Amino acid sequence: MVDLKELEKNFDAISEKLLTKGVDEESLQRLKELFKDYKSAKRSLEELQAKQNALSKLFGEYKREKKDITDLKKELEENKAKISSAQQKTRELEERLQTIALTIPNPPDEDVPVGKDESENRILKYVLEPKEFDFEPKEHWELGEKLGWIDFERGVKLAKSRFAVLKKDAAKLERALINFMLEHNREFGFEEVWVPFLANSASLKATGQLPKFEEDLFKICEEDLYLIPTAEVPLTNLYRDEIIPSLEEPIKLTAYTPCFRKEAGSGGRDVRGMIRQHQFDKVELVAITKPEESDKMLDLMVECASSLLQKLELPHRLSLLCTGDLGFSAAKTIDIEVWLPGQKKYREISSISNTRDFQARRAKIRYKEGKKNRLAHTLNGSSLAVGRTLIAIMENYQKEDGTIEIPQVLKKYL
Repeated sequence: MVDLKELEKNFDAISEKLLTKGVDEESLQRLKELFKDYKSAKRSLEELQAKQNALSKLFGEYKREKKDITDLKKELEENKAKISSAQQKTRELEERLQTIALTIPNPPDEDVPVGKDESENRILKYVLEPKEFDFEPKEHWELGEKLGWIDFERGVKLAKSRFAVLKKDAAKLERALINFMLEHNREFGFEEVWVPFLANSASLKATGQLPKFEEDLFKICEEDLYLIPTAEVPLTNLYRDEIIPSLEEPIKLTAYTPCFRKEAGSGGRDVRGMIRQHQFDKVELVAITKPEESDKMLDLMVECASSLLQKLELPHRLSLLCTGDLGFSAAKTIDIEVWLPGQKKYREISSISNTRDFQARRAKIRYKEGKKNRLAHTLNGSSLAVGRTLIAIMENYQKEDGTIEIPQVLKKYL
């Protein structure tokens, strides 16, 4: 959650950043007026409370001196009623501020490029050269159907569109990739965790999916439970409402989960194939650090995810997202985009984000530093989206006859 005190103190500077992230100016102006109303109401309440204290002191003196307290008693009662009314007004304004704060995104870092959409993201570097094919490479959906690896029709029959069934070597590769990724992440010092695939509303509010993105979640009827959109939710919420005794060593976690998204805002994109599914497997990285160590942790998480692709010999690039493409909770995000020769383009396979103290403030994740409790920094990232990694292997390792070579590094998992 955005720091309301900091926002009020530096409203113009922070508002300028929020505008680059798509927050409309009218909403910010309403918020500015609400700050004024709240400040005025709080000042009036404090004045009434100060008056009540003074009158109470005078009331005591009158009683000791045996003076007539009739008028003073009446004034005290009237002022008490005014305090009750002022407290109610102040509380309502504060609640309105808190409600609005939940819908305000995290302001971007200073080094995040200003831009409207993904076309203005900044390419940081390319890793590995794309392979030259002496034939026209096919897209994954065509390869999958020909080999009997991917059954889209039965996925629709079992659920609806944007679900698929993996069969034969594709099913084995999906499992192999999950084990390979978890083992690799453990080598980077991330502790493996198995978490529930359902989360309550408090957890989703803490990481920023609620209330703003409820339409993209699958909710369980008559339960305060949702299918998780990413393992970021349960992993980060392991420490919700907790004070961590020490963060001298950062908390580094990894988990495999299926993920579920309605893709409500996808607007019909990637309807063919497995790029954008309602259910997909993902191995996630989450870190909780001291504020001064979160930049270093972001670099480590990017290195961890990128080195997975290097082991698989899959060409990819690193891209620093611009403000207009940045996620709601992220202050800074580096995307890893893998080369798909069938599509002849780079496609996102991982997003690694530093949310600073945005999620920690919502989730009340703090740590001890001396006698003080400080808000931690949280980071999250895919390492990797398993289905998209499978797609990348199919397209990059395809042969002219339509068969797929298995990457050497995965063979021991099969």
